[in-house]
Amino acid sequence: MRHFGHLSPQLRRELFHKEPAEFSARSPARLLSVALGATLYSPATRPRLADDVLKQARRGVVSMVLCLEDSIDDAEVPGAEENLIRQFAELAASAAGPSASAGPTEPPLLFVRVREPAQITSLVRRLGAGTRLLSGFVLPKFTEERGLPFLEALTAAEADCGQRLFAMPVLESPDLLHLETRVETLTGIARTVDKYRDRVLALRLGVTDFCSAYGLRRSPDMTAYDVQIVASVIADVVNVLGRADGTGFTVTGPVWEYFRLQERMFKPQLRQSPFTGRAEELRAALIEHDMDGLLREIGLDRANGLQGKTCIHPSHVAPVHALSVVSHEEFSDATDILRPERCGGGVLRSAYTNKMNEVKPHRAWAERTLLRAEAFGVAHEGVGFVELLAAGSI
Repeated sequence: MRHFGHLSPQLRRELFHKEPAEFSARSPARLLSVALGATLYSPATRPRLADDVLKQARRGVVSMVLCLEDSIDDAEVPGAEENLIRQFAELAASAAGPSASAGPTEPPLLFVRVREPAQITSLVRRLGAGTRLLSGFVLPKFTEERGLPFLEALTAAEADCGQRLFAMPVLESPDLLHLETRVETLTGIARTVDKYRDRVLALRLGVTDFCSAYGLRRSPDMTAYDVQIVASVIADVVNVLGRADGTGFTVTGPVWEYFRLQERMFKPQLRQSPFTGRAEELRAALIEHDMDGLLREIGLDRANGLQGKTCIHPSHVAPVHALSVVSHEEFSDATDILRPERCGGGVLRSAYTNKMNEVKPHRAWAERTLLRAEAFGVAHEGVGFVELLAAGSI
């Protein structure tokens, strides 16, 4: 699979200076953690889940979470597990069959969000041959005390099925939010995920649960970073768990909640300058559907050290992926900084002549940028997120 692989080769050539690389569930974890992109959640109760998964793959989704936790009622869990087993069997049969004319039959990277550690070993046993389509598990309300049994169960399941399984812990516990317990909780989480580093693909932020602890819910005019109590937790999580010194992990962006159209309290945040000609229609549509706040939050995610995003609606996928593509200017700066002859440091003027690149301070940024370029590609000079968004929405 590859990002923007649902587009025609000709259109990709028109958009990309360097096309996104192909990857699979067996690719190196370092690449996969960035390539997750917009991870789309779906309740495991959906009766046509296998068809839904393949439909989203044809629309450019490369990672999905099939949820047995908060998205379904407690009483639905046994039925949801049975449905999951059936749907994985359908997906396995589709993947083994001939390619359909409508597009790929290979599903995206699939993760299951469980409630209890015992579900991990049980599901892996019950999935049988379908396990080959499983990339791992999402672990809810992760702390040191609660997380260890999940990771131990994952290790046992991995040994049973003989294939690599990843964990994606969700950081959403009130202990992480509350000031008096935050440092201790973060330190415990850091100890736990470091012990299982090879199995932890990414850390996910449960911002909805953070807001719930204080009875808050942000409107479509506001990002997670406008809610100061949430912004402070994000900053501390990145501080402890997202460092670029080799000890950190990929931390993914918080979910964007979809709201119905309602009266605006503030001016639209999506500036007009990138939208010219027919693209103005796209700008109007984004504002009408309250997507300008999502675009702003994606930009703030990147500025604050987060990669990708949890998504609960398919319409959010294309914006996340469009804004993950590396611009030609970013690529130019990153490759200049990482040239072998620059290893001694120094300062140089960018090829775009609009900034100074300091080799040593900007090295970690450049390395991360080239990894993102491998996953999402590099846009041609003059191609911006508007063109990428319009193409990705096809």
